[in-house]
Amino acid sequence: MLQPRLLAGLVAGLCLTATASVWWSARIDAERDARADFEYRARELANNIAARMQAYVQALYGVQGLFASSDFVDRHEFHTYVERLELRQNFPGMQGIGFMRLVAGPQLPAHIATVQAEGFPDYSVTPPGQRSQYAPVVYLEPFDSSNQRAFGYDGLSEPVRRAAIEQARDSGLPTMTGKLLLKQETAAPVQAGFLIALPIYQNGVGRYTVIQRRAAAKGWVYAPFRMDDVMSALGHDAQRGMDVEIYDGDDINDMARMYDSAPAVTANAERLHSVQRLSLAGRRWTLQVSALPKPAGLLSDKPHAILAGGLLFSGLLALLSYVLAESRQRLRLALEDSSRMGDELREGQETLLAMAEHAQGSQAVLRCILDSTVDGILVDNYRGAILNSNRRFRQLWNVPEQLDWQNDGAILLAHMAGQLEQPDAFLRACTHDQPDDEESQGNLQMRDGRVLEMTTRPLRLGSEAARLWSFRDITERTLNERREEGRHQVLELLAAGAPQQEVLDSLLRGIEAVNPGMICSVMLLDEEGKHLIVAAGPSLPAFFNDAIHGLPVGFGNGSCGKAVTSNSRVIAEDISTDPLWAPYRELALRAGLGACWSEPVHGANGKVLGSFAIYHREPQRPSVAHMALLDQAASLAGIAVEQARGAEALRVGEARFRSLYDHAPVALWQQDWSAVRSALQELAESGVEDVAQWLQFNPSHLHRLASLVRITDANSAALAQVGADPANKALSRLGLAQNFAPSAMAIFGRALLAMEEGAHLFQAEGSFLRLDGVERQNELTLLVMPGHEQALDFVIVSTLDITERKRMNEELVQLATTDFLTGLPNRREFMARLEDEQARLQRDVGGRAAVLMLDIDHFKDINDAHGHDWGDAVLRHLAGLMRDSQRKIDMLGRVGGEEFAILLPGADLEAARAFAERLRQRIADTPMGRNGSTIAITVSIGIAGLEPVESTGDAALVRADQALYRAKRGGRNRVEG
Repeated sequence: MLQPRLLAGLVAGLCLTATASVWWSARIDAERDARADFEYRARELANNIAARMQAYVQALYGVQGLFASSDFVDRHEFHTYVERLELRQNFPGMQGIGFMRLVAGPQLPAHIATVQAEGFPDYSVTPPGQRSQYAPVVYLEPFDSSNQRAFGYDGLSEPVRRAAIEQARDSGLPTMTGKLLLKQETAAPVQAGFLIALPIYQNGVGRYTVIQRRAAAKGWVYAPFRMDDVMSALGHDAQRGMDVEIYDGDDINDMARMYDSAPAVTANAERLHSVQRLSLAGRRWTLQVSALPKPAGLLSDKPHAILAGGLLFSGLLALLSYVLAESRQRLRLALEDSSRMGDELREGQETLLAMAEHAQGSQAVLRCILDSTVDGILVDNYRGAILNSNRRFRQLWNVPEQLDWQNDGAILLAHMAGQLEQPDAFLRACTHDQPDDEESQGNLQMRDGRVLEMTTRPLRLGSEAARLWSFRDITERTLNERREEGRHQVLELLAAGAPQQEVLDSLLRGIEAVNPGMICSVMLLDEEGKHLIVAAGPSLPAFFNDAIHGLPVGFGNGSCGKAVTSNSRVIAEDISTDPLWAPYRELALRAGLGACWSEPVHGANGKVLGSFAIYHREPQRPSVAHMALLDQAASLAGIAVEQARGAEALRVGEARFRSLYDHAPVALWQQDWSAVRSALQELAESGVEDVAQWLQFNPSHLHRLASLVRITDANSAALAQVGADPANKALSRLGLAQNFAPSAMAIFGRALLAMEEGAHLFQAEGSFLRLDGVERQNELTLLVMPGHEQALDFVIVSTLDITERKRMNEELVQLATTDFLTGLPNRREFMARLEDEQARLQRDVGGRAAVLMLDIDHFKDINDAHGHDWGDAVLRHLAGLMRDSQRKIDMLGRVGGEEFAILLPGADLEAARAFAERLRQRIADTPMGRNGSTIAITVSIGIAGLEPVESTGDAALVRADQALYRAKRGGRNRVEG
């Protein structure tokens, strides 16, 4: 089975079988996909045609709205409106928009004379003849040479047009004609055409029955269409690859055919077909869609491609199988030869392994001892050759596995020197080529912050001199010693009351002294907490400190700005590439800075005070020891800052308080209530258990207690507030009445009882007396100073004159809730009361309420005929009639220009209807008189009830508005609900 030719034939047969199977499946899938895609495109084409026709109908609805907005639309208005529609751009395929006016037979001469007088002396109605009614085209835009052929044509004279426009008149809906030849169609090739017509009725006349609509009809707006132009407007992509035929009605025959996209293509039963039915403006169209034949070719579809690819792949795979089978035979022979040679080599290896096992055992014992020591051990021969080392040494010095130091000791020594802050002394010791007589010791400062204790001892290995290096990690011990030394120095400065600058400078210099290569800095937030200021940075260049002083806090302003913003440690290993330093990179490189590690500085309450930063000259990543040093230094800096600030605040606190107190814009009073406290204790000792109730029944005692309050100080604002001279503190003229007027004694009693119960703060609004006897309103706050809660001998009272503010607030509330013209609540206030009533109904089971919407009939005509001052007078007149008719619980409101609303709490629909009918009748019976003239006013009213199941009152207002419009359409001066 594995012979090359047999295997290649088998593979070829299997591949060809698989290719045939996949080709057959692909052919079936291709046919199914083609059918699905064809059906989808046919449906999409039908939908596009329907959407396009609907757009045409909407354009006609707009023209219908133009006629509905005015009793007469002249030719200029019609031309302006249609011109603004931009038919060629927005409605391609539409030949124009016209208006056919309904003219009775006896009125035809007058009609022709009127149109001729408009500037068309050659106008006539065609075709001539005596008929009971005519529908000549009087407006048609654009009024070009093609459309002028239809000017004056009577649509009722031709059966197809007549059937469509009469159906539109009777139904009130847009109606499409059957297949016809447009009057504009005079040149070849002749296209099938059709019209869409929409009736125009007289305004203000009922149109609810066919008889009413026939009586109210005054014409039709219509649009002519050429079938080929309509289909061209859909675009060529919509019909690509398809033969589209459109027939008028449900029958498919040559007489009904309106459009054929490919007349030269003959019918073929093998092609895909689809029939779609469309209902458009009261007319049925039948779309017969057929797929056009595709060009044939070897790779014209997916199945052919699969077949060609499968044959090619089968041939290649069979050839590859033959080559692999041939190679396998040759490889089997080569493997047999290599297996024989491997057996001979294995016997030699077993002999060598037996000889090496004894030597490895001795070396394993020595290696185990070395690897178990706590110190790192290294042995060299003074000439750069490394003789031995243990595991601990490689851990302490981070020796990578791939480092080839066994063959070249200089590589290892260079690796060690690269980790030292000051490698010169270590390198001199390494290059010392004479054996020392005694051991030597020293400490090594690592770049990652660790400290190693180094000891060297001379050795003799046989006849060769050697040296033993011993390394021990003493980082923790060193850090503890340095930490205690720095803490002791900082605490001494704090105890001596040294300034913050001196304390921080001492802290930073101490850290830099024991960590060569580090440059430390402290930046603190300013009072606003938006900028960082340099508090200490003794080793940084002055120009660098000046440049970053006042650095805005944020993620894009260096490591310190981000550390403060994110309240977390920020490590910038390389300033030259770190995006945080982009705005200050040139400045940092000029200062010779390569790395920056920032830690937020916290106060005792956890609040961020600023940031502590450690800079390095070269790019560097911090080690675990560096992280610990950074955290401890930031903590110590936080203690130093808070202690220094506390001492400074203590020195200036009293002077600042005195200055703030004297110059505060708020009136401040310093008072002694200790005598009042003693009087209350006497009352309690005399047997009064409820002091509040006792004072309520003995109000005169409040005045006695108020007289016991002693004013010990007052600032300038307080004196100015009560009308005293701020330059002369005559406290004897002042009394508690300047805080609590006689009318506000009840508020004084509340404050007294609150402080008696242990309250530290009391706030209220009341009134006070100026020294000139004028009583004004104030907002006062009583604060018992800490430590004086029991004696009440130090009470700070702040007062604010709010007389003008309260007056302005009342005026603002009035302006915000009232309509300036009618004096009724405005829409916002009415909607708020409506929502309150809706919420009440949701709580009150069985509650009822109704809302009315009123609109003045023909208000625009009043404004146009008499002027806007008469219109404003009508609105005020109606508001007065509504006020006279309302109940006390009813809510009125002006919600629009001439629209008003009334909320009737507790009223059902019947009661609301009765109220609305009385109000409507009264308004109709009360014309408005002005300057000797009168105007009759009527209103249309819509009613709706509030439903508890609805979440808001908007729904009821919408229903009332809809009822209002029904009343308008029903003839106005009526009530609907």
